[in-house]
Amino acid sequence: MKIDLTRIKAYGDTLHDGAVQLSFTLPVPAGDEAREAARQLALRMGLEAPAVTEMADLGAGFSFFVIYGRCPHSVDYTAIKIPKQQHRVMTLKEVNALIRERLGRKVVVVAACTGTDAHTVGIDAIMNMKGYAGEYGLERYPEMAAYNLGSQMPNAELLAKAAAYGADAVLVSQVVTQKNIHLENLTELVELAEAEGIRDRVLLIAGGPRISHELAVELGFDAGFGPGTLPNQVASFIVTELLRRRRQ
Repeated sequence: MKIDLTRIKAYGDTLHDGAVQLSFTLPVPAGDEAREAARQLALRMGLEAPAVTEMADLGAGFSFFVIYGRCPHSVDYTAIKIPKQQHRVMTLKEVNALIRERLGRKVVVVAACTGTDAHTVGIDAIMNMKGYAGEYGLERYPEMAAYNLGSQMPNAELLAKAAAYGADAVLVSQVVTQKNIHLENLTELVELAEAEGIRDRVLLIAGGPRISHELAVELGFDAGFGPGTLPNQVASFIVTELLRRRRQ
């Protein structure tokens, strides 16, 4: 079956049927009126024949809904252009060999969850020796000096630590993202690095559930890594970028 990539639609039971599932919360108590409000809201969103299939009372005058409907819109997949990292992903052994042969010194990496973020699962997966999904963390790389500074680290303090350690790369993990606080925090880090005159001397890398490479670059970082990122992917980028800058 040939698919027209210039007009792709959501897929449910059959190709191009536009079927979608939507969930949201309304600040009203569960009931017939709330159900109808949810249906009307889905109509205003542009869904065709929306059906409220689930309504749950959340208490305190709030209710949760699951809605099925059909989205009439399509997108041109061929017109989508997303900035992507172009480096080759290497193994732990390949990264360490490249550092020894081409850099001749240890690569220093400093990482933390900054601001009010206390969730360290993501940064631990990249940094800790045990790693994630079968890939050892950067602390296991003999040619890297990896410092995991933990959670709730103020941006200014993170940069001070990075300067003290002579960091080549600073990794920032953002998991708690209510009201887009992660955008404010990441922007502040870049601005502080620029104000202190160290932006050009370190790689700034962001990661987290709502982080993409495109978003990170837009905010002023060198790279961004989203969910499912493995330690060797981050290590490969760091070493490749350091060598690229060294050739310039």
